[in-house]
Amino acid sequence: MQKTFIGPHLRRLRIDRGQTQVQMAKALGLSASYVNLMENNERSVSVAVLLRLFEVYGVDWREIADEDGRSQLADLRAVTQDPLFAESRPDLAQLRAALVHSPALAASFLRLHSAYQAATDQLLALTQGEAPQIVTTPEAVVHNEFRRRRNHFRELEEAAETFWAGAAVEADEVYVALKRRLRDHVDVTVRLVRVKDLPGTLRQYDASRREIRLSEALDHTNRIFQLVHMCALLEQRTLLDTLVVRSGITDPRGVARLRVELANYFAAAVLMPYDAFLTEARATKYDLDHIAIRFGVSFEQACHRATTLQREGAQGVPFFFLRIDKGGNVTKRFNATGFHLAEHGGACPRLDVHTSFRTPGRIVPQFVEMPDKSQFFVFSRTVDRPTWARHAQDNRLAVAMGCAIEHASEIGYAEVFSVAGARMTPIGINCRICPRADCDQRAHQAVVLSRPVDEKRRGVTRFGG
Repeated sequence: MQKTFIGPHLRRLRIDRGQTQVQMAKALGLSASYVNLMENNERSVSVAVLLRLFEVYGVDWREIADEDGRSQLADLRAVTQDPLFAESRPDLAQLRAALVHSPALAASFLRLHSAYQAATDQLLALTQGEAPQIVTTPEAVVHNEFRRRRNHFRELEEAAETFWAGAAVEADEVYVALKRRLRDHVDVTVRLVRVKDLPGTLRQYDASRREIRLSEALDHTNRIFQLVHMCALLEQRTLLDTLVVRSGITDPRGVARLRVELANYFAAAVLMPYDAFLTEARATKYDLDHIAIRFGVSFEQACHRATTLQREGAQGVPFFFLRIDKGGNVTKRFNATGFHLAEHGGACPRLDVHTSFRTPGRIVPQFVEMPDKSQFFVFSRTVDRPTWARHAQDNRLAVAMGCAIEHASEIGYAEVFSVAGARMTPIGINCRICPRADCDQRAHQAVVLSRPVDEKRRGVTRFGG
């Protein structure tokens, strides 16, 4: 049985309550020496003690038992693949020990490396004459919060389960039912308007008129999604506020972006109930086209929902989700795996998500290997976006879903391959920190590699190799 150590969490809980070890011990019915041993991770914590913590302090033992440790471990593993640590790279046991015994130090190390990346980007910007900015983008801040929660929000799931209050709503009546709900619950009307009357906008809420305007450019599926999204913003305001405060994000841009993503999560949970979605996913081996039809959602929405199936005791395959545009820019990312998604720049050009634009609407499968030898199965497909006018056609994006190689047998898209003998495509996080000097897709030399370009030799790229 795996032992659970919560020393730093326990110490922080005690200090936040203004208690001494003696006082906490008395509250938990333990000896002060035992509390001291647990705080120093010299004793594991039993289920009985975890339950007692919940009874006395109202702390969910599933949260205090290091739910964020897994994502932090994945982040540490990814960061230590930076060529900076090539000669002194800590092994997995050392990283685990750092998280157990010094979680605050590990978190500070991750922040320091993030700042180092930003400073490097600043230097690159200076050499190109651009305005330097050392900032963490709202997208990165929100991604980190979702990653910390393993892309699963129990509170939103529970709220979504009670959304219809047990009423059975036929699939072809959901749109009308949502309009009626908004009118009856929050006194808000819904109006469909022409594209020219809502230029450059798909949905707009006019608080003064208590009216939601939806553009005709939205298809039926996305009109439904936008209305459930608004139900989250209007009906679940208190819950969203609680989750925002708990995240620790204070920058207005980050707060606004987080609220939007939480509302999107809620909408997906309402339209694709957890248990029903997980059952369908397992039965069809994650046939996301079929699942999208089954729940009346888009392919992209079904992919996003599949990344959130991380409920304790009822977990689906842990996926990462990546969406890119034709220029290779990452426009959305979620992650419940150990795969490290780049915060800066685009995705690795060796990922076939880039080539999926050649075969619109078709699944493109691929097996990939990271520099640290971790292997993943990835499948990609294009998705269409609303078309505004004839000069804005072919407005496509591409999405990639990936899971650790050990889960490939659970994915139908991998059935035609022999996983044991599958050809692995070597990839990296992105060119900026990838150590693969011989890559024929390298866009520029990694900033941490010190070997100069050999002027006497031309490799597969001008950077060597």
